[in-house]
Amino acid sequence: MKDICSIGHITRDKIITPTNTVYMSGGTSFYMAHGMSALPQNVDFQLVTKVGKDQIDEVNKIKSKGIDTICFDSANTVFFENKYEEDSNKRTQRVLAKADPFTVEEMKNIDDAKVYHLGTLLADDFSNDVVKYLSSRGKISIDVQGYLREVRGESVHAVTWEAKEELLRFTNILKLNEHEMQVITNSHNPRTVAMQLHDMGVDEIIITLGSYGSIIYADNKFYNIPAYKPRQIVDVTGCGDTYSTGYLYMRAQGAGYEEAGKFAAAMCTLKLEHNGPFDGTINNVFNICRSNEL
Repeated sequence: MKDICSIGHITRDKIITPTNTVYMSGGTSFYMAHGMSALPQNVDFQLVTKVGKDQIDEVNKIKSKGIDTICFDSANTVFFENKYEEDSNKRTQRVLAKADPFTVEEMKNIDDAKVYHLGTLLADDFSNDVVKYLSSRGKISIDVQGYLREVRGESVHAVTWEAKEELLRFTNILKLNEHEMQVITNSHNPRTVAMQLHDMGVDEIIITLGSYGSIIYADNKFYNIPAYKPRQIVDVTGCGDTYSTGYLYMRAQGAGYEEAGKFAAAMCTLKLEHNGPFDGTINNVFNICRSNEL
């Protein structure tokens, strides 16, 4: 049995910032797989993805890093355009191509796992039936971002999560940011949001608040996690996915909520300092944590 199985599309990304434009791969599963490959293999991890023929080479690169990978065929690969303003928290997205959604039949061919992390990119990536089926085999961890994105033409628009109450009953761990929490609950108070989501059935709620850090609500207690200041901010794409990687990696080894949150925040700091996924070492991460506790 795997400790963590990350399920999600690998994307092609066009990232536009005020200073440059780069093309790279992306998606929750991409950032998580590379992040896991950079850390000591203390956690049994599997990647499940679905891409078009144009991204098979990227899948093979991940396999070459020793990541146990299952890849299903898709007519297309998800193609995102992310345009950032001077304020890196402000992003405009377009979807230039969509991949096929995951199916229950495909999920029957993957390994059992203690935690299935669903890296939603668009609202139809995972049907309700897929989530329910996986919840019968292990805990469900969801990054909410995709459920709140609707594609109209090529533009991405924020929408409400219609199946929220139904799916949260099957969700053990939920990660969202300060913008997503307002869409879900109409509240600007992260503590209020966390308690509401807990009442809907979620055990662990992680709300990232950008440069203000993050909060974790679990076992009826709040944990305030700091944001460690990077030397420079180069690329924020994939930062939330990197947080999930660090958090689940530590939780899988028995770390407490606060310890896992701080580790995840430190991974994000290192990821922010360059383009692409986290490629540091576990010592780099722990050094960030220690240097901010002196």
